Amino acid sequence: MQTQINNHSSLKEQKNWRVWWRLTRPHTLTASFVPVILGTVIAVNYGTEVNSLLFFMMLVASILIQIATNLFNEYYDYKRGLDHEGSVGIGGGIVRDGIRPKTIMNLALSLYGISLLIGVYICMNSSWTLALIGLACMLIGYLYTGGPIPIAYTPFGELASGFVMGMGIVLISFFIQTGTVTLESILISTPIMILVGSINLSNNIRDLDGDKENGRRTLAILLGKKKAVLFLASSLAISYIWVFSLVGFGIISPWILLVVLSIPKALTAVKGFLQNYAQAPIHMMPAMKATSQTNTFFGLLLSIGLFIGTII
Repeated sequence: MQTQINNHSSLKEQKNWRVWWRLTRPHTLTASFVPVILGTVIAVNYGTEVNSLLFFMMLVASILIQIATNLFNEYYDYKRGLDHEGSVGIGGGIVRDGIRPKTIMNLALSLYGISLLIGVYICMNSSWTLALIGLACMLIGYLYTGGPIPIAYTPFGELASGFVMGMGIVLISFFIQTGTVTLESILISTPIMILVGSINLSNNIRDLDGDKENGRRTLAILLGKKKAVLFLASSLAISYIWVFSLVGFGIISPWILLVVLSIPKALTAVKGFLQNYAQAPIHMMPAMKATSQTNTFFGLLLSIGLFIGTII
């Protein structure tokens, strides 16, 4: 009997762990750590000796802010009645697993608090100018689903997420190591901005029908499902064309062309949406996952290419 009780407790703990892990929405976390790695590698390419502790602090802060933003999304979608037990792709901690909304909000605010403390350390060891920039990024993260007019409910969700979580984090990571922002760093961060926005777009394509019923006006809704998929395909293509252009104009080492190894993932994403955009949302989950993986592989391969170009 005691063994059965212990096994039951173990299964319950395992389930709880899985619930909290799902709440972080792990497929989105690539949008936080890839830009930090890339920004730091650009600093190496710039000729800077990297401060490892600042890199680690920036990495942790970015991941915590991303998780907190996801929790805000969980909380406000529930409060606005957008989430229910049959919803696809959400964290589901409130509607399916019974976690109190207040607990979700308190955890999100706690992660923001920890990020603020880390931000103070980063500013003390770089520049206090970053304090305003960091607070602005955190505010956008909150307003993405919070506030009277959530950014996620407008056509500007892709732009906001791409600019802040893509280009913004790359440039901040570069700045804390070098004390400056260069044209080269902006140019290199641009395809990551596009790809992070594409992750958001893929999510909105999957959720288009439900979002439309609940009064959202996302870019995917304005374009229509098929045109939104074509827009996604164009965005992914532009990211690769951009890299080829950087090499063609002699701005960056040809080693960054390693990003072509991530093209199969991009093709999988586009093909998946083209084949399933008229199907139920759950059928688009693999394509959405492939979009996120495209950003991961693209960003890491770009970072590796830059690093190889630096040491050779």
